[in-house]
Amino acid sequence: MKAVVCRETRLEVEDLPEPVPGPGQVLLEVVRGGICGSDLHARNHADQLADLASAIGYHDVMRPHEDVVMGHEFSGRVLDYGPATRKPWRTGTPVVSLPMIRMGEQVQMTGLSAKAPGAYAERVLVQESLTMDVPNGLAPETAALTEPMAVAWHAVRRSGVRRRETAVVIGCGPIGLAVILMLKARGVKKVIASDFSPGRRALAGQCGADVVIDPGAESGDSSPWTSFEDSRYITDANDLFDLALDTMGKLRRVPRLPWWQVLRAAEVAGATPTGPVVFECVGVPGIIDQIVNEAPLASRVVVVGVCMEPDTFQPAMAINKEIDLRFVFAYQPHEFRESLHLIAEGKVDPTPLITGTVGLEGVACAFDVLGDPERHAKILIDPASSVTVV
Repeated sequence: MKAVVCRETRLEVEDLPEPVPGPGQVLLEVVRGGICGSDLHARNHADQLADLASAIGYHDVMRPHEDVVMGHEFSGRVLDYGPATRKPWRTGTPVVSLPMIRMGEQVQMTGLSAKAPGAYAERVLVQESLTMDVPNGLAPETAALTEPMAVAWHAVRRSGVRRRETAVVIGCGPIGLAVILMLKARGVKKVIASDFSPGRRALAGQCGADVVIDPGAESGDSSPWTSFEDSRYITDANDLFDLALDTMGKLRRVPRLPWWQVLRAAEVAGATPTGPVVFECVGVPGIIDQIVNEAPLASRVVVVGVCMEPDTFQPAMAINKEIDLRFVFAYQPHEFRESLHLIAEGKVDPTPLITGTVGLEGVACAFDVLGDPERHAKILIDPASSVTVV
């Protein structure tokens, strides 16, 4: 079969042996694959990525000298089964799968390990237990976005954001756009998106952002922290102190009122001062520190962007403002399924993210042009296509 092999940062189409499904595995024909930001990074910084993975006990992430077929976002059709499978789907059934597979005694990350070739190829092996049929006749290009949408759905769920809270999305690349879509699917009423790129700001609007901000503009409403009217968020410590003293003064004037119970009830009801829920979707050094310094008091910050470089922020500032920091990674199997069904039922439309499609011969070109935020967000791979330029 033909596949795109990454070796020493080069991406070349090669003829590889046909994959044979092992125990518990299913062989798929790849219909669409997606190029992820982590693939772009892995191409040029594989050693760094592998060292980080090794530090937490996973030792098989790709190294530069290895031959690796990347691609962990994909949709396909069932071709064949290996031993010890239930064979629940007929040949040709459209499916998607979580990108993990057991190879021998070890579980491998599909598309990020030389031992588990990914979907930059005509065919790919998946784990039967992690595979799901595509419902409602969902188009394969849309189904291929299940994986990145599951990343966003996990981040939104982990944030605990409520419908009446304001969500602020910093960075409108593919993952930021996916977070916007999932915030609106969750019913969040006010979503503010911020990005320097006009093209990405336009996509943020298409994905449902209620307010779209250019942080580089000189106007007074160019900050995501001051861009919404009648803000109930506290940005100055003196305002917090005034509120505290005024509240206590009013409560203590009422005879025999158990003021501590009133405050506790207000806390349970969510009536105490809180900040917005902020999603950091940039992943470059300095962004977390900037958010900690500029966000309102008591903000919840969910770090979704993957920064591969050392970074710093001032813990004392986060403490004084009582900022919550939460880091998220990947998703749970049920979140993957929920994302698939949200898309298939029309509750989430990720198609604005798709800005191009290439064949296997066009993957190297796609990697190059994805560095320009004005041109592309998500480029898909169609192994049957002859398109080489996007």
